[in-house]
Amino acid sequence: MEFNEEDNYLMLSGIQHFQFCKRQWALIHIEQSWEENVKTVEGQNLHSKADSPFIREKRGDKLIVRAMPIKSNILRFSGICDVVEFIKDEDGVEIFGNEGKYIPIPVEYKHGKPKKNDSDILQIAAQAMCLEEMLVCEINIGYIFYNEIKRRVEIPITQNERNKVKQIAEEMQDYYKRRYTPKVKTGPFCNNCSLQNICVPNLMHKRSVKSYIEGKISE
Repeated sequence: MEFNEEDNYLMLSGIQHFQFCKRQWALIHIEQSWEENVKTVEGQNLHSKADSPFIREKRGDKLIVRAMPIKSNILRFSGICDVVEFIKDEDGVEIFGNEGKYIPIPVEYKHGKPKKNDSDILQIAAQAMCLEEMLVCEINIGYIFYNEIKRRVEIPITQNERNKVKQIAEEMQDYYKRRYTPKVKTGPFCNNCSLQNICVPNLMHKRSVKSYIEGKISE
């Protein structure tokens, strides 16, 4: 079987999980443990409206592409942009099959409202960095549409966000390579976690959820 280097690329969407809780990210992306809750189901329904596979739509000087696959060989991330809006601009890049030059702007759809942490911001920054690498261009802004407030928020893509994305990418790659599931401090945020029935305090001292379940079965 031919080995594909991209098979080891991490899901860009995992940044959300990693920033919310590093243990949650490891349970999902390393140990393949998952449970649905109301918020994850509602979020999937919202994304399904944006994720019409790689459909292009032309609106004046704007080209809208839905469910656009993206990747970065530098960050070793891959994923799908909900929407990329290509805005006609002489300082942009050429897009095959279209006249003129365009600047790509990533647009992410979220079920809730703006978060207190920077997980949404870093996710859209990572998308911008992937697009920059793929299209050889510079992207200064992105947008996040929050369904709860029914509007989009403009996100500046600054050097600070870029540095954070690089740091997080390195840490995620290290955990994944070592198959390491970290222990974390529990708190009120655990009540909003879709894995609260899997990630319980008495598992914190275990090597992994998988080994715990296997131990219970052998008993």
